[in-house]
Amino acid sequence: MKPPTVFFGEMTNPEVEAYLAQHHTIIVPVGATEQHGPHAPLLTDVLIPQEIARRLAPRINALVAPPLNYALSYPHVGFTGLVHVRISTFMALIEDLCVSFATAGFRRIIFLNGHYDNTHAIAYGCANAAEKIGTAVKAFPVNYWDAFTPEDVARWSGLPNGLHANEAETSAVMAINPALVDLDKASAEFPPFPDYTVPTGGVHTAFFLTSPGSVYWATKSGTWGDPTQSTAEKGEEYIELGVRSTHALLENIEKTFAAMPPRP
Repeated sequence: MKPPTVFFGEMTNPEVEAYLAQHHTIIVPVGATEQHGPHAPLLTDVLIPQEIARRLAPRINALVAPPLNYALSYPHVGFTGLVHVRISTFMALIEDLCVSFATAGFRRIIFLNGHYDNTHAIAYGCANAAEKIGTAVKAFPVNYWDAFTPEDVARWSGLPNGLHANEAETSAVMAINPALVDLDKASAEFPPFPDYTVPTGGVHTAFFLTSPGSVYWATKSGTWGDPTQSTAEKGEEYIELGVRSTHALLENIEKTFAAMPPRP
């Protein structure tokens, strides 16, 4: 007998029909195919949200769609191994997926993102699809780190810890499949940022997201952080944090939709 699965792509269409008779949520992991230093795999930003989705799906009665491997990696132009698509292509793909999943019967389409550069384009693609999918369907992006606490950020990300191919991402991949990481080739590198007098979010959006090749310009190895002390045990902790963060965020998103009064 075929065992049950949360992976949409492993199911038969009768199994999907049976699922949709009771539930309505699909999680689409979104990442990138791009360098993650000399030590970590190109699919790092896909593997992490896919694993988080796999663990989260049974808790919210969701299915996990095949991931989007090719996305917005233009800041990494210059590094070997990069495979990416145009912003307009990516947004159109998001829009088409929203329509397709809604047509199939899904009412919550969650794009679980593991690559920050995708965030705004996913939201715009969902907005473009809104009139086509109807008000009963909601499609939106979620970054798995969106509900990290200040303590979580201080431990795993931010300027002191780095944000790309760092200890958190490298450890997470080691927890998923240690054979994909060559820790002997890992080294610490941080971009030569100036001393900032303001919060860095807007500064880094201006620098990284509007400048193709900005990561190639800012780093030699493509690493932003120190992955040299990465372990699978740390990765397990980080992945579970991503599950808790995503679960909490989705609960609050649903509360927000439910709280809004109807408008004629």
